[in-house]
Amino acid sequence: MIGALIIGCEIGFWALAAAGLFCRYMLNWRRTGAALLILTPVVDLVLLIATVIDLRGGAEPSWTHGLAAVYLGVSVAFGHRMIRWADERFARRFKGGPAPRKLYGREHAAHERRGWLLHLLAWCIGSLLLLGMHVLAGVGELGVNSPFVAWSLRWAIVLGIDFIISFSYTLWPRTDKSASA
Repeated sequence: MIGALIIGCEIGFWALAAAGLFCRYMLNWRRTGAALLILTPVVDLVLLIATVIDLRGGAEPSWTHGLAAVYLGVSVAFGHRMIRWADERFARRFKGGPAPRKLYGREHAAHERRGWLLHLLAWCIGSLLLLGMHVLAGVGELGVNSPFVAWSLRWAIVLGIDFIISFSYTLWPRTDKSASA
């Protein structure tokens, strides 16, 4: 059930975002568009409430409960950035807005580091949610064998890999190949 709800929430997030951008740019309903974009966190709240109800109702903790925590952490940390990304492309496509700038050198490295910091924030939020789920589910002692701790540890490995990639741009910055030609 939670797995289907995660898929539904992802669809709901992007449907609200698309509807908000459509209202903003195609219909020139700026307030309606802004209201729809502001509603995107409600999708996360629905998922959080459903996950808590499921666990409190005695559901056996599963990987989908852990995935819900990861989804919520990522959505809270990266949601604004994802909406801004879509907004820039929508403005370009339908209102002749400026093309998104390609970043190079120090500016790109700083962008990548900020992205990693958002990933760290997502991991912290998700891990706190996983800890809360562990307590709600009452699955025993908090240890490596807990399905929720296992999610957090696997995610920490991904976070470490992302750190290496993101901070490598500080040492080896991206260069504009078209400018040197």
